[in-house]
Amino acid sequence: MQQTATETLNDLILINNDRIKGYERALKDNRSREADLDILFREMIEQSQRFNTALTALVQQGGSQPETEGSLSGKLHRAWMDFKTTFTGHNRKNLLIECERGEDASKEAYNEALHEDNGLTDEQREIIAGQAREQSDSHDRIKALRDETLSRKAE
Repeated sequence: MQQTATETLNDLILINNDRIKGYERALKDNRSREADLDILFREMIEQSQRFNTALTALVQQGGSQPETEGSLSGKLHRAWMDFKTTFTGHNRKNLLIECERGEDASKEAYNEALHEDNGLTDEQREIIAGQAREQSDSHDRIKALRDETLSRKAE
């Protein structure tokens, strides 16, 4: 079934809402208060908020209402993250592993939006492509930190 442009834009809003909530949770779970992680998590929250401002404007330009809640898959991921940290702790390694998993989901959502036949206009596609590039860079930052943390633990 072909997805409409509005549905695609709203799906991305939901993914960004999940991303915001995930990083807010990561901030809370950063109990050792590692400053670099706090800064990074806040940057990711701000990035998602900025993305949603642009996506919301696109939905409204089309005469529709933007989504405001998180997606079911995001809620399930956060619930799983809550459960897992109960057993594994709130250390740097586990926080980064979970954040990278969330970034994978976000990256996949943006790739799907760009590669499906969903009726996006050229302007919408350009904005989403720009966000996808930024999100991919963020994913790579998280992954690099995770890998660095894992390699330090292995030494």
